Amino acid sequence: MSPPWPPLFETPDPRQECTMRLLSRQPRMGGIILHLSSLPGRFGIGDLGTQAHRFVDFLAASGQQLWQVLPVGPTSLRDWCSPYSSFSAFAGNPLLLCLEQLQAQGLLDASALEGVPAFPEERVDFPRVVEFKERLLAQASRAFRTRASPALREEFARFQEASRAWLEDYALFTALREEQGVAWSQWEEGLRRREPAALEAAKLRLADAVFHHQYLQFEFDRQWNRLRRYANERGVRIFGDLPIYVSHDSADVWARPEYFRLTPDTLRPSVEAGVPPDFFSEEGQHWGNPVYDWQRLARDDYRWWAERLQQSFRRFDFVRIDHFRAFEAYWVIPAGAPSPKLGRWEKGPGAHFFESMCRQLGELPITVEDVGVITPEVHALREECGFPSMFILQFAFDGNPDNAYLPFKCQPGFIMYTGTHDTSTLLGWFRSLTVPVGQSVLEYLGTTGPRGVHWDLMRVAWSSVAQWALAPLQDVLGLGEEGRMNRPGTVGPENWSWRLRWELLTDELSEQLESLTRTYGRAPEVGQQHRDKSAA
Repeated sequence: MSPPWPPLFETPDPRQECTMRLLSRQPRMGGIILHLSSLPGRFGIGDLGTQAHRFVDFLAASGQQLWQVLPVGPTSLRDWCSPYSSFSAFAGNPLLLCLEQLQAQGLLDASALEGVPAFPEERVDFPRVVEFKERLLAQASRAFRTRASPALREEFARFQEASRAWLEDYALFTALREEQGVAWSQWEEGLRRREPAALEAAKLRLADAVFHHQYLQFEFDRQWNRLRRYANERGVRIFGDLPIYVSHDSADVWARPEYFRLTPDTLRPSVEAGVPPDFFSEEGQHWGNPVYDWQRLARDDYRWWAERLQQSFRRFDFVRIDHFRAFEAYWVIPAGAPSPKLGRWEKGPGAHFFESMCRQLGELPITVEDVGVITPEVHALREECGFPSMFILQFAFDGNPDNAYLPFKCQPGFIMYTGTHDTSTLLGWFRSLTVPVGQSVLEYLGTTGPRGVHWDLMRVAWSSVAQWALAPLQDVLGLGEEGRMNRPGTVGPENWSWRLRWELLTDELSEQLESLTRTYGRAPEVGQQHRDKSAA
């Protein structure tokens, strides 16, 4: 029986290969991991404007063809703005909007950006940034409503129509959450359960706020597209990150509770997501996200997921799906359990899910995070789907000569990382090693150069057979533990708040990175020659 909705996606070409095997058709590339919030700027947080364009210029000059960012959804101050805890699986974070672009459009007065508070240069002070930017974003929204040109209004209307699947619910959810001041599960019954009369009354009562949040998403889309176009024109591709789970306090769970395992009376999670003890945490992690009702999603052919992935493909050139192992089996923790160790494994949707995504979307420009408690079944699923493995250099050196992450065990088509947002920096990690393990690292390297052991380890990654090699910018800069982005299992202002200072990105550093990239066949010209030869 055909679904009760018109097709959202074009029918894929049956000749098209529907997996990420497309990675083997990409050139050898190098790249840098840096979240947008970490960029410099006088407004306390990185944004989509001039500073992001300037970072693209640095990447291009350094021979890097990939810029990997963390998730860009709107975040909560509850956990210090973790990009992995968002109010929406579809929306962009308004805190990343460039105020100077709004002023250039005439939506902020010339005086609006005068007297900017003195924000910290090396950390994001999220509460102060939110207070400052939300006030100016509200001014821009009001100005757009009264002064936007007919052409821009028409463009806004087209955006609203194209985004109807998620935008209306997100804007109403956000307006209601501001009005109510609490999570949606604590709203009055009619709003919690989305009774039509309660929703219609809310839309009338909160019409201005709903418009405001729809406008911010329109502007995010415009600024994002401008940045991506600028990057692509300079040979840089933006590599996004898709968290597998969504927050319970999100527009997605409120709008589609049937897709999540919630208790019928309270609409709170009956079980929650997390992981057992692993490399990142001896106690395991209890994330608190609701777990999907995969059987219910399957009855709708996983359409919500297809819409979510399509939104990501519109935004990014490539997408990394976080916590891929959950598609094979996921850790389920009873709600309220005192320890994540009390969880259990349950089977995920497996290859059936990705077959559905291919059928609806065609080729999938995705990679996957396959770290943590990885079993032969997880490897088999990844290989069946044709996805590359994520190879993390810091995991290689534990004194075990059979360690699966030793560089010589990397394979073509894999992606090698020196570290991730969840690990320490290369220098922070190396300094924490015991003397015997540290010595084993030096013995593996064979020799160390004058630029420091972090640069020697980067050389291992860039010289490997991995199709792509990526490093957090903090590793390129040679920062220690002070440059760490996140400590899994902890909450506090140290997480997610690190910021770059421009003076660290010297011409000498750019030349060194470009030389390393060219030496090991990851420079753009080398990749272009490879593509030209294949085409011939």
